[in-house]
Amino acid sequence: MASGKYDVEKELAMWLSGARRVVVAGIGNPIRMDDFVGVNIVQGLQGRVSERIYLLECDTVPESFIQQIVDFEPTHVLLIDAAILELKPGELRLIKPEKVTDFPAFSTHMLPLRIFCEYLAKMTKAKIGLLLIEPARTDFGEALTREVEAAAKRTVDSLHKLLP
Repeated sequence: MASGKYDVEKELAMWLSGARRVVVAGIGNPIRMDDFVGVNIVQGLQGRVSERIYLLECDTVPESFIQQIVDFEPTHVLLIDAAILELKPGELRLIKPEKVTDFPAFSTHMLPLRIFCEYLAKMTKAKIGLLLIEPARTDFGEALTREVEAAAKRTVDSLHKLLP
């Protein structure tokens, strides 16, 4: 990345350019604190998006939702998850699926996200993006940490503004 502050909202706006039908899938474990942030963001978007947006709470098994995603015929699929990216807690990055191997990955999922994304891209022909959020804590517990909760709220507001 270039020097300067990373602007995730600007990246999302560019990524969503031309979007007509968007799946927003939150991934995470409800009993692993900040790992739940993806699902938390999707929950925050409920009732705030148009019918051109399909919100999915995938928990730890996004692969169980492949057929629902394919049937929606999206132009874009945004997967939101916690990941160890060696950033500050609550920092976000929009990552192309092929770049996932560039980062040390924390995952609680059965199927590695990169493989899931490759399969999804073949099945839907949609643009696939990973919105990854650095967790502060992923041990057992049911609440997001302060930093990650604040990032989730900012992300909900950004997506509400940017989604078609």
